[in-house]
Formats: sequence, C-alpha cells, structure tokens
Amino acid sequence: MNPPPPRRLRVEHLSRFRYAAPARGGVMLLRLHPREEGGQRLCAFTLDIEPAAVPVAFADSFGNPCHLFNVHRAHRETLVRSRLTVETAAPAPPAAGGADADGWEALAQARTADRVRFWDYLAPSRFARPGPALDAFVAAHGIRRGAGPFATLVETAAALHRAIRYESGSTHVDSPIEHVLETGRGVCQDYAHVMIAIARSWGIPSRYVSGYLHAESVTGAEAQAGASHAWAEFLLPGRGWTGIDPTNDMLADARHVRVAVGRDYADAAPTRGAVFGGDESALEVRVTVADAAGPAPAGERLAGELRAERPNLRHVAPAPRARPARADQQ
Repeated sequence: MNPPPPRRLRVEHLSRFRYAAPARGGVMLLRLHPREEGGQRLCAFTLDIEPAAVPVAFADSFGNPCHLFNVHRAHRETLVRSRLTVETAAPAPPAAGGADADGWEALAQARTADRVRFWDYLAPSRFARPGPALDAFVAAHGIRRGAGPFATLVETAAALHRAIRYESGSTHVDSPIEHVLETGRGVCQDYAHVMIAIARSWGIPSRYVSGYLHAESVTGAEAQAGASHAWAEFLLPGRGWTGIDPTNDMLADARHVRVAVGRDYADAAPTRGAVFGGDESALEVRVTVADAAGPAPAGERLAGELRAERPNLRHVAPAPRARPARADQQ
C-alpha cells in the first residue's frame, strides 16, 4: 500500500507578554523554528519581535533550532510572532510480526553496550520522574509491561487516555507530575510527562516533543484550541524514534508538527526568559494551524483568539542605578 502524500500545514504562533510596570530590559529564548527530520520539511519561517530586536540563531544541546534576543530599553509588553509552513509525512506503518517480540532484550543490550548515549532520555528529569504517586497510579490503572515495547506503549497511551481527563487550566507549565497523578486531570504536557516517566522505568529511552497539532483533522481531538501541543517519542529497536500522542490516543502522524525535543517541558518550552523589573507579567497566546495548499500571501494572518497562559518568565529586580562618580580637580 502506498503511503499517503505529504501534508502542507501553515502555523502562526503569537505570544504577547504584558508587564504590570515598565520593564527596563529582558532576554528571551525561543524554540519556535521546526526541526527538519523524520519526514518533516520546512518551507518557510519568519519571526517578528516587538520591541524590535535582532534574534541570534543557534542549536541547543538537543539539536533544537533556537533564537535568543535581548531588549535593552523600557517596555510594557513583548510580542513574539512566528509564522511557518511545513510539509509533513506520515511515518511508515509498524511492521507486523515478531519485530516487537525481542524488543525488550534488544533494549537491554543497547543500554549495556552504551550507558552514556541515551542517559538523558533514561534518567529522571524535572517533570518526568518516578515516585510513590506514579507507583500508585500505575498500580491503580493496571499499567504493566507487556510482551513487546511498542505494543506496551500503545496500550499505555490508551490507558492514560482513559485515566486522565483533559481539562484546560487544570495544570500550569511548572506543575509537578504529582498534580496530574493525584487529581486525574491535566493537559497535553501532563499526559506526555506521565507516559515518559513510565516508559523510562521500563528502560525505554523517552523524550518530550513540543509542537503543533492540526486538531481539526483529528476526530474527537483533545487539545486546547489556540495552543501548542505536546507528545512523546520513544526509541524502539527496528523503529527508531516513534511518536505517540497519549492525549489523543494515537501515533504521531502527518498532522503533528515537531518543533523541539528534550527530557521534558523544561528543555522544549516555546518561550522562556528573564525580565528586568516589570513587577508581574501576563501572557496571551494564539496558535492557529491550517492546511496550506501553497505559500501564504504576503501579510496574511491566520484567524484565532488570544488565550491566557502562565508566562514562563523570571522577573529580576534591576540593580539600583549607580550614582555618578565625582572627579573634581583639586
């Protein structure tokens, strides 16, 4: 059977940070530029920043394309808008048969042969870590290691989809994993963190993925309208990095746009930074994802409403201004 043709998707991501008092400056790290790998090809990308700033492009330790910029003057808000067009291809369907049957043994051999290469994706991390709450959750919902790693992960995603209720605003970007485990409510990043923590306990290298989902084309999709999305990838013998979206109980496919990967949200957040002064900040976000048959007309803006999110910013009290030194000649 021939694979489906690639999809072309257009995304606009707008973030508006407002400050209760004028900020004297700030620095911000952006992970908004999509990765080009795994059948995903970037066709166009633009980045607009207000107040005007010159972003510096670089790749972080996980290979994510990043931009860093500074603002060196007083301002009451920071606006970041990225627009992109990508072509995405569905991954090859999983092969039937015994490829998964020997997967646990292959994973064990790979860990023994190279204990350093996948350390980041096997060790506990800030938002995806083991603990009594995770143990109780796994036991309560009958989640266990099955005959093969791929089949086990698919079953685990289905179990999480049933066990956790998607509820916008039930957690925040800095909520610990215990919050979703104890309340049974969360958003996409929480589903991903729980699944990653479980998979790592079985010795499966697991990483967090931030990006976008064309939710309109997913029947019954559970994802916040106007928000970015998150899922997880698992390194499996014979399959490589395999994306699974537990929020929607599906394999990641051509409707998913991959932007950044890392150990958890802390490594792949779309925006983070520090503001000098400003007292407190508020964040409004608008994300729109649409099919794109061709390049976007110049100046086109995708429709959608701004929605409130908790800003991933640290406010730093500015140092007092030094009194000018006197140099009177005697």
